[in-house]
Amino acid sequence: MRRRDLISTVGPAAVWAFAARAQVSPPVIGILFGGSAALMRAGLPAFLSGLSELGFTEGQNVTIEYRVADGQYERLPALISDLVSRKVDVIVPLASRASLAAKAATSTIPTVFAVAVDPVALGLVASLNRPGGNLTGATFLSIELTAKQLELVHALSPSAGTVGFLINPEAPDIAAQTGRAQAAAKALALTLQVVNVRADSELEGVFNELAERHVGALVVGGDEFLASEAARIAALAARYEIPTVYPLRVFIAASGLASYGASLPEALHQAGIYVGRVLKGIKPADLPVVQSSKFELVINLKTAKALGLTVPQSLLLRADEVIE
Repeated sequence: MRRRDLISTVGPAAVWAFAARAQVSPPVIGILFGGSAALMRAGLPAFLSGLSELGFTEGQNVTIEYRVADGQYERLPALISDLVSRKVDVIVPLASRASLAAKAATSTIPTVFAVAVDPVALGLVASLNRPGGNLTGATFLSIELTAKQLELVHALSPSAGTVGFLINPEAPDIAAQTGRAQAAAKALALTLQVVNVRADSELEGVFNELAERHVGALVVGGDEFLASEAARIAALAARYEIPTVYPLRVFIAASGLASYGASLPEALHQAGIYVGRVLKGIKPADLPVVQSSKFELVINLKTAKALGLTVPQSLLLRADEVIE
């Protein structure tokens, strides 16, 4: 049908309404992360999978803007301001620092976070069941697992009387993490050495310090900076022959010894689903914060053998994945 015939059939007003709808741009999601681009990319498939369950596919009917600080956390306020100025439809801050920056930047743009800390204690939401405001999301509460991680490293290296706890002292929940670790060490009759690291340039010196203190085993705390340095931390633990337990599977992909923690992909998948629901018109205040219910124990037998460790059969039977 020719354009003149179409106009005469349905009328000019209807034609212009049709044209306007045809020119509507797809919704825009703004993802904000303070850690490394590599770590963000590792979790992206799970997020996109959740988003696709609600009918949204990047590059087809939704656009995603990525803003990554790459460990330069002081850049987060400027990065989130840029997303706000672009009037994105939904903001997705990954991890605690990005989430705090997003909350400070806007009280109107819907925001769906994925964090490893208690979002109520962090001040992101009023409660898990009734978030209130413009934020909701998924949490995998890694702090609750610190005691289990101490128990795991003790089982893997029972002769180690002194265990290190590697932390970033600038992590928002570091006081709670350290308190849990100290209580768990006391219950296991272990001496806990808390060691701080703020930048990648300090990592070599930190492991040298652990060796000088005769630390026999190590637990790595939960933090996006530490997770972004997974490959280097795992390599240093191997070089200094320190049995180490990690909070996320990403460290085992870098040949770490063992990890016990919540499933990061599950949390990111749920965040993708929530973003899809928000794009369909549901308010964040009406979406309760989802708590991850899947926990993973992963053991790398290759690394255990290189360290001269014998992994107890009881741990192997409990493991969700054993790398041989």
